[in-house]
Amino acid sequence: MGKILLKNGITVNEGIIAENDVLIENDIIIKIAKDITDANAEVVNVQGLHILPGVIDDQVHFREPGLTHKGTIATESRAALAGGITTYMEQPNTMPQTTTIEKLEEKFQIAANSSFANYSFLFGGTNDNLEELKRLDKNACSGIKLFLGSSTGNMLVDDEKVIENIFCNTEMVISAHCEDETTIKENLAKYKAEFGDDIPMKYHPIIRSEEACYLSSSRAIALAKKTSARLHVFHLSTGKETELFRNDIPLEEKKITAEVCIHHLWFSNEDYHEKGSLIKWNPAVKTANDRNLLWKALLDDRLDVIATDHAPHLLEEKDNVYTKAPSGGPLVQHALPAMLEKVSQGVISLEKVVQKMCHNPAILFQIKKRGYIREGYYADLVVANLNDTWKVTKDNIAYKCQWSPFEGVEFSSKVVHTFINGHLGYSNGKFSEMRNAKRLTYNRP
Repeated sequence: MGKILLKNGITVNEGIIAENDVLIENDIIIKIAKDITDANAEVVNVQGLHILPGVIDDQVHFREPGLTHKGTIATESRAALAGGITTYMEQPNTMPQTTTIEKLEEKFQIAANSSFANYSFLFGGTNDNLEELKRLDKNACSGIKLFLGSSTGNMLVDDEKVIENIFCNTEMVISAHCEDETTIKENLAKYKAEFGDDIPMKYHPIIRSEEACYLSSSRAIALAKKTSARLHVFHLSTGKETELFRNDIPLEEKKITAEVCIHHLWFSNEDYHEKGSLIKWNPAVKTANDRNLLWKALLDDRLDVIATDHAPHLLEEKDNVYTKAPSGGPLVQHALPAMLEKVSQGVISLEKVVQKMCHNPAILFQIKKRGYIREGYYADLVVANLNDTWKVTKDNIAYKCQWSPFEGVEFSSKVVHTFINGHLGYSNGKFSEMRNAKRLTYNRP
């Protein structure tokens, strides 16, 4: 690929915003400084634009294999590049489920052939695959995923002895979906008795309630403390849960960490009236007060990572009564613009967005040479214009499912270019057909 020189940009990295040029050779950043000159480099003028590390999304559902009518590794990783996401970790609730080493490697092969963004996968724990999990090399993939509440693909792990055995038998990060199934079933039965299957969508956060989330996450954390397991709690949705996490030690020293997703930071239960099933997620979008408390915990570093939980469904699937409308929605293309909108509103700093979306996932999962703008690191870079207003419309949505919960929203910041391992994979609304993605590697002793 040769050399590329990004000239006159503004780098955002490790808490510092500075005017810099960035010189790339093949797939690596080789120099970061002011006023770089190189006669052999292709110059890309990014005057006045911000250069960010490529975003690392630790939770996506790209639906392949088995659910490819909703999305594929190719279509959704391509959309991710349009949103500045250069690395993703895909979840195991596909068909077949990623619960054996054989199925894990099959997914890696699919991604090697078709992914536009860097990739890894989480290995699914179940009630009966502990021996397979013990065989898994700690550098094989991002980590372990446990569904402690049921979701799409129903991989519910509800045997407490099995859960404890899993916690005791891996050095890898255990990422958990925490909702108490018994509480949810009791709540659902109550509303089905009143409404049948056509339960008004506004009851979703009452059915999948604060209590259901807190019960499950607090139990998982207690077990992690008991077993010294490395636990990462996915997609927090309640203010109450934020009280379970610490901010008095560096991320590198935390054994128990947490993530918050875009939709829980953007929407609230007040939006169900307009959006209906389009904002039906598990865990549910809850109250405006929950949203405010999630923001507070994110800003004071009790919550470590911002992710998407990108989970596309077709509109005709979403357009169903409550009990038949699946949970989940597409988000990878619009996650970074949504957070940059919050920067423009003064809610969060640009440096903090980069910390939570780029640096911290790399630290948490011990990813090698990604997540930062550093010499010697892979050239995964996003060039963003923080003063370019655009509206999300059907015409500019890149997801296979062809809709977004952000449709009609005007963002004031835009992803201009996305470099993937030194290759310009996305530029001004156009995608390169060249795939330059790599399988993630790790710094795990």
